[in-house]
Amino acid sequence: MNAVDLLLKLISYRTITPSEDGSFEFIKEYLDGFEVICYDINEVKNIFLTKKFSADDTHLCFAGHIDVVPVGDGWSHDAFTPIVEKDRIFGRGAQDMKSGVAAFISAVKDTNDFKGRLSILLTSDEEGDAVYGTVEMLKHLKEINLLPQFCIVAEPTCDKIFGDSIKIGRRGSINGKIVIKGKQGHAAYPEKSINPIHDIAPILANIAGINLDDGDEYFSPSKLVITDIRAGMEVTNVTPGELKMMFNVRNSTKTDIDKVKTFIESKMGGLDYTLELSQSAKPFITSMNSKLVKVLSECIEDICEIKPLYSTTGGTSDARFVAEYGIEVAEFGVINDTIHAPNESTTIDEVEKLYAIFTKVIKNF
Repeated sequence: MNAVDLLLKLISYRTITPSEDGSFEFIKEYLDGFEVICYDINEVKNIFLTKKFSADDTHLCFAGHIDVVPVGDGWSHDAFTPIVEKDRIFGRGAQDMKSGVAAFISAVKDTNDFKGRLSILLTSDEEGDAVYGTVEMLKHLKEINLLPQFCIVAEPTCDKIFGDSIKIGRRGSINGKIVIKGKQGHAAYPEKSINPIHDIAPILANIAGINLDDGDEYFSPSKLVITDIRAGMEVTNVTPGELKMMFNVRNSTKTDIDKVKTFIESKMGGLDYTLELSQSAKPFITSMNSKLVKVLSECIEDICEIKPLYSTTGGTSDARFVAEYGIEVAEFGVINDTIHAPNESTTIDEVEKLYAIFTKVIKNF
């Protein structure tokens, strides 16, 4: 079974978060000869497969998720019955990220020699809350002294051409909610009420879309993005007694939650308000001069004849959990242009080249 055949097999499992639909049992049997560590919490299943090839200390891990988002509407066929049309493979998870999983499982399975240990970490809880998945498996691996030194997460990273982009970091995500207190009243007597909409109006221009830092060579500026404002009872003769506003900051390493708090406080003046902040993801960066990034880049350039750009754009991934343990981590996978969409698809050529790249990374490491 080659990487393309394996991808077709993996797509056939209905692995909507947090289900792995029996795929892990198949993978365990497929990687016969690997030590298997299962770590399940609530409905989430996590699996770690590892093999020590020599006494060397190097430990390279490939990580990813088997779970996918719900199917949704607009599909031309069953999302879990893989269809091959010309060079394209259609099915939920074809890009995000069963193609990456198929490529690195095949590359690891076909490896006969490596100076150190190879591992695979898979979870069924990346597309959901990501509370009981990779983050918990990493805690367990630390407890049993099996944390890797290097990790490739095979998320779909390429933009226009396969091989054009490696994720060497990700922005964090800070979520905020401001509640402004007012005094409800009749619209005909504004002097007898305190209208929180009027209070926030002159302040919005000083916070909405404002950059909290200047960014750097790795990250674009951390921008405060207003995502929701609501107040009132949808009538025209009552002024609201309260206004709720929500925002998000995709933050670089130059901005943290304390900086956001200080910024908001400096702009709100004497308003009666409360502020809630939470960090759902922390930013991370792996140096472009690290061993992992260098080897991966060289292999991509050799196979694809293109020099990849280093990127930190996009949302979050489980790589953020890996980075917290001081592990060199980078992300590389197929083109990202149909993920989470109807008729999600990738190409046979990309899957074959991804397998070739991962095989070469293992050989050159």
